[in-house]
This record gives sequence, structure tokens and C-alpha cells, in this order.
Amino acid sequence: MKIDGGCHCGAITYEAEVDPEKTSICHCTDCQQLTGTAFRVTVPAPEDHYRITKGTPKIYIKTAPSGARRAQAFCGECGSHLYATSVGDGPKVYGIRVGTARQREQLIPRKQIWHRSALHWLPEFAGTTIVEEQ
Repeated sequence: MKIDGGCHCGAITYEAEVDPEKTSICHCTDCQQLTGTAFRVTVPAPEDHYRITKGTPKIYIKTAPSGARRAQAFCGECGSHLYATSVGDGPKVYGIRVGTARQREQLIPRKQIWHRSALHWLPEFAGTTIVEEQ
């Protein structure tokens, strides 16, 4: 599925080819804190299927307790989170933030990860596979 989108202020835009069936919700505490809300919804795109068409995102490198590093991309003007990807050599997969895609209505989460960190007051998301960690 072709998608396109960008940040809230329009300084950064992108286009991508994604499999909508791979849309997922992450409940990890890092995603909660980075988004400022209860979870994050993403859809992956391989490096050769993701392209920034306007602007340049700022990058924040987040290091997990395991030592794994993730590049968190956001707009330096409005702060919209755009994607996360691995750091270093090797093929990259961009975890596109679904809220930035114009086609977000069609990107229905099929899986929930880090469910053990889900906030207790959230409703159940019917039709999703639940994974307690990742």
C-alpha cells in the first residue's frame, strides 16, 4: 500500500510503501514517554520503500537498557514524531508513526507489543495479537 504524510507544520513530508497488516501498537514505557501518551502506533517500511520528499528531520538517538540504539526522527519545527529506525550499518526498517500518514484510517493495528506495560485503563483492542514483550 502506498502512503504519504508528514509532520504537523508541513516542513517534512514523506512517501512509503507498506504492508498495512503489519501495523502495530507498542505499549513500552519508552513509547509512552516519547509520545506523551499511552502507546504508539507504527507501520514498518523497508529502507528502499521509504523516502523523505521534503525537509530534513532532527534525530535523537535513544539507547535502551539493553544497549540497543534507535534513531528517533522528528520535525525540529513542530516536534511531530515521524519514524524510528536502527543505528549503524545494515539494512534499515523505518517504523513510521501512523498518525503522520494521510492514510492513517486504513492502517489498523493487528498486533500489540510490550503489552505487559499497557496502561490498565486502556480498552481492549479487538482483533489484535498480544505479545507481552517484543
